[in-house]
Amino acid sequence: MSRFVQLLLSGFLLLLLVACNSSGGVRSGGVTRADSLPAPDSTSSSGAYQGATDYRIGAQDLLSISVFGVQELAKDVRVNSNGQISLPLIGGVMAGGRTIPELESELAEKYAAGYLQKPQVSVFVKEFTSQRVTLEGAISKPGIYPITGKTSLIQAIALAGGVNDQIADLGGIVLMRRIDGKRMAAVYDLRQMRKGAVEDPQIYGDDIIVVEQSASKTAMRRFIESIPVLGIFNVL
Repeated sequence: MSRFVQLLLSGFLLLLLVACNSSGGVRSGGVTRADSLPAPDSTSSSGAYQGATDYRIGAQDLLSISVFGVQELAKDVRVNSNGQISLPLIGGVMAGGRTIPELESELAEKYAAGYLQKPQVSVFVKEFTSQRVTLEGAISKPGIYPITGKTSLIQAIALAGGVNDQIADLGGIVLMRRIDGKRMAAVYDLRQMRKGAVEDPQIYGDDIIVVEQSASKTAMRRFIESIPVLGIFNVL
C-alpha cells in the first residue's frame, strides 16, 4: 500500500473516531427521555381531538355535525379558508377559532331560534387538516407539514420525502412532544418499525420529528468529498 493511501486511511480513521465520540445533541438535550410517548395534553387517543375542550377548529377541518333525532340535519362540512361553514336552515356560521363545545352551543342556539325545541347538537372533527408537524435533520425535505386524520411516524417521514439515506441514523428517529407542560422525547428505530418489530407511533399536531445524522456515514461522506478521487486511482 502506498504512503499516500496510508495517510488517507489514517486521516479517515481519525475523522471517524472524532465523529463517533461526538454527541448527537438531541438525545441528551433539554428534553425528558421516554421509551414511548402518550398522546399530548389536548388530544384523545382517537387522534380526532374529540373531547378536547381547548382544541380550536381551523380552516379546512372537516366537521361532522348532527342534531339528535333530526336525521335531515346531519351533515359533513369542511371549514372554508375564512373559517365559515354553511348548514341547513341556519346558513353561514363562523366555526374557525372556536372550540367544539363553543360551536355546539352556538349551533344549538341558532336551531332553537324558531326551528327546534332544545336541540342537542354534536360536532365531530373527522379531519383536522389545520394541524402541523415539524420534520428536520437528516430528512430529504425538512419543513413543516400538515397532517390529515390519523398519521403514523413512518407516514409523517414520507411526507418529507423520506430520510436522507446517505447520512441518516435509522436508529435515531427522535419524536418530541409536549406532555403535562414539559417537552418529552422518545427515540425510534426506523428499521424495526418498517419490519413491524416495534410500534409505528401515532403523530399529533405540534409534534417535532428529528432524524439524527449517523456519525460514521457523515464522516465517510465528508472524507470521500475531500479526497482527489482521480489522484488515488493514479497512485494505485
